[in-house]
Amino acid sequence: MSEAAEPEAPPPRRVFAVANQKGGVGKTTTAINLGTALAAAGRRVLLVDLDPQGNASTGLGVERGAGVPTTYELLLGTAEPAEVLRGSMVPGLDLVPATVDLSAAELELAEDPRRMWRLRNALRRLPRPYDYVLVDCPPSLGLLTVNALVAADAVLVPLQCEFFALEGLGLLLRTIDRVRRSYNPRLDIHGVVLTMFDRRNNLSEQVAEDVRSFMGERVFRTVIPRNVRISEAPSHGKPVLLYDVRCSGAQAYARLAGELLRRERARGAA
Repeated sequence: MSEAAEPEAPPPRRVFAVANQKGGVGKTTTAINLGTALAAAGRRVLLVDLDPQGNASTGLGVERGAGVPTTYELLLGTAEPAEVLRGSMVPGLDLVPATVDLSAAELELAEDPRRMWRLRNALRRLPRPYDYVLVDCPPSLGLLTVNALVAADAVLVPLQCEFFALEGLGLLLRTIDRVRRSYNPRLDIHGVVLTMFDRRNNLSEQVAEDVRSFMGERVFRTVIPRNVRISEAPSHGKPVLLYDVRCSGAQAYARLAGELLRRERARGAA
């Protein structure tokens, strides 16, 4: 009698796409540090680096040598989820790393009619359970980001406190609405995270007020300040919560994780 197949792990409790088509808004920084804070709170977290720049992988100090499978192989189906998972220096936080090879995936999958579902199908085959999966999207609205939105339960939107913030948000909201109508009816916006907030700057206050007026309660109360320690941490291959846990940036991400978990408890998912 043949051996029974090993059962798949339960699907992740929640999948969040961390997305904004604008670059330089703190998207990867938010994915890394929110994931770290959630893991510190006792949650099992997976961070999927879906950006060909691989900054989330670098920011967690994860090596990506030749022959190491990444999100590129995962999307193309030449590697299983169990082969691409990497542990990190943060207990409870795993990573699927990325390299520049991922930039070729969009072209190579162009003829596949199921290309939008590649990531969702892969996450259903994870070998171990996770409470949260955070998908760090590239700064664009192409196939990689669409894969994340199709796989996600909800979207986290880091938004820099700058003049054109709402203009970029409107484009992202339209993309989310199209994905919801065409591929993923459960997709929702979990929240908007205001980043690079400078209390000394009247513009930051005005942008925050405008975003809250437009998005209401979906905007997190916690704001992420401009903080030099946040900027320094990636060059040391560490989340800011490990680099300098006492700095204002680290404390803000810890509060953000607490606020997210309270929202999750309110909807019965934490």
